[in-house]
Amino acid sequence: MPGQMRLVLCLLLLLASSREMLARTRKKKPVSAAMFENCTGCVMCSEDNGCVSCQQRLFLFIWRDGIRQFGACVHGCPLGYYGQRSTDVNRCMKCRSPNCESCFSKDFCMKCQERFYLHKGKCLNTCPPDTMAWHSTRECQENCEAAPWGNWSPCTNQGRMCGYKWGSKVRVRESLQSGKDQAALCPALSESQNCLMKRHCPGEKNENMRRSKKQRQQRRKKRIDAFKVA
Repeated sequence: MPGQMRLVLCLLLLLASSREMLARTRKKKPVSAAMFENCTGCVMCSEDNGCVSCQQRLFLFIWRDGIRQFGACVHGCPLGYYGQRSTDVNRCMKCRSPNCESCFSKDFCMKCQERFYLHKGKCLNTCPPDTMAWHSTRECQENCEAAPWGNWSPCTNQGRMCGYKWGSKVRVRESLQSGKDQAALCPALSESQNCLMKRHCPGEKNENMRRSKKQRQQRRKKRIDAFKVA
């Protein structure tokens, strides 16, 4: 009798263990295979592994869960993958860099994960020298290259080129970068300097002399008239 009880107890424990393993297997199914089990867009489909080949223009995306492999046909590859087309089958291929969120090819990243900066297809922790971190796009922008300075403008003050002792002159240069964001990285594109002006405009000196002579004549006449009255 004690032996039979031990046997029954062992069978019950074995049954409970089997049910627990079955429940774990069922919980895993939605994470891995559920998205592939309808075989949408497939040309060939396997019950165990999902899609094996896809319709034209769709990409075959391979999903691994432990030792099992599943396939799905998708219009666009998920993050961390890029679409590679060929005459046999279009596949979703994994980006080489683990910090890359979206790539054009295996080694050329187009968008990095949040903490990284994109520079020439690579994801970097910090931007290299001679570049500036552009936080809005998470990219490393090349420092601006500007054209040579142009000629200085005429020396002016309040729009006039004479009649003052001091004025200012300006020169400008153009950015060789295209786009407002890139041009914003440029050093100064204009500069000004103080300059010495002609105190008298052409003809102004003679006019002043005539005015001064006329005023002297008027003052002399007033003195003579005053003397006659006296």
